[in-house]
Amino acid sequence: MNLYSAWTLHRGYDNQLAEYVRASPYAHSHRTSCVAGTTGRALILVRRVDVAHGLAKDLRAPLRDLGDQQSYQPDALPLDGSHPLWVYRGWRQVFNTYDPPRFAVAEAWVGTSRRMAYASADGLGQAFNFDFLGARLDADEMRATIDTALADALDAGATSTWVLSNHDVVRHVSRYALPGDHGKRDIWAWLLTDGREPAPDLAAGDCKARAAALLMLALPGSAYVYQGEELGLPEVADLDRADLQDPMWVRSGGRVKGRDGCRVPLPWTADGSSFGFGSGGSWLPQPSGWGRYAAEAQRGDEGSFLELYREALRLRRTLVADETLVWADPREPVRQGLLHFERTGGWQTVSNLSDEPVRLPRGEVLLASAPLTGDALPPWTTVWLRTEAASSGSSSGR
Repeated sequence: MNLYSAWTLHRGYDNQLAEYVRASPYAHSHRTSCVAGTTGRALILVRRVDVAHGLAKDLRAPLRDLGDQQSYQPDALPLDGSHPLWVYRGWRQVFNTYDPPRFAVAEAWVGTSRRMAYASADGLGQAFNFDFLGARLDADEMRATIDTALADALDAGATSTWVLSNHDVVRHVSRYALPGDHGKRDIWAWLLTDGREPAPDLAAGDCKARAAALLMLALPGSAYVYQGEELGLPEVADLDRADLQDPMWVRSGGRVKGRDGCRVPLPWTADGSSFGFGSGGSWLPQPSGWGRYAAEAQRGDEGSFLELYREALRLRRTLVADETLVWADPREPVRQGLLHFERTGGWQTVSNLSDEPVRLPRGEVLLASAPLTGDALPPWTTVWLRTEAASSGSSSGR
């Protein structure tokens, strides 16, 4: 496990990196932001590098052009990871002047062969794993995605990362609330109906999102929580066209509604003109019922999203020992919708990603995403268990 002590970005770190950027013989589009993630025992602040795959162009003489490459869009980039990794090797020199060495996380919507290069030991150190975000909440697909991510991170000498939502995609509560399997084109079409066709089943979305959260937070590596997912916020799909801010709406000529629905300011208080966002109102309209999701309304409610995340993070700090993951179930239960793995220290995670209840393994229940009755694990529920000793099985990770 790559365990980092909690640290805060400070002026010296930012200034040193900025000095390197100014002295570099490259043209930079330096867009970074601070994000919070958890490595297991520590909550960390880390620099997120936006569009890491298109950060810079080499301007040394003779000037290099794109050659056969027509754009910096992910599908147009070469698979060999040749651009722009030389920039991040320089950044790594700055990161390594600190004790412990700092790291950043690449936001790069690219293929695995490129993504892990950004996460390598001589690069940024981490890269968002968007394969996990894009995977269906299906046991077989999830297991394959987890196995691939852990193996890739091991090969790169990096820490695996897990993300369910971010500022570029429809919030996963709403994605999970839609019937059937919806790809990106389907999601864009759904937004153009203001989220009415098909009608989302938000109760089902809530249940699946809670199960997915406990699954993600039990995995080895670093988990990144998008603002508001700890409140169970759904997508605000019915924003009026006149209120849209995302350039995608204009650039697409109204064919793509854009990403504003996942960026509506989160509610802190149960009432008020902006639900605690600020005295000047919120920069995107908040739904009239936004207050029921407020942190103020959920605090202390054991059945709420907020308290589920809080308890999961508290337990994660005490339970996580290393990056070992051992699958406890044979392949047949996976096809029946069950994911079951063990972590070092005698604790297990069982996810029932199906519409039917299954038998709950024996053990002390530490946390469950939904109420449990008897020895049954309800549909679309994840549970963390403590056992006497971990059984043998196939392993992934370190």
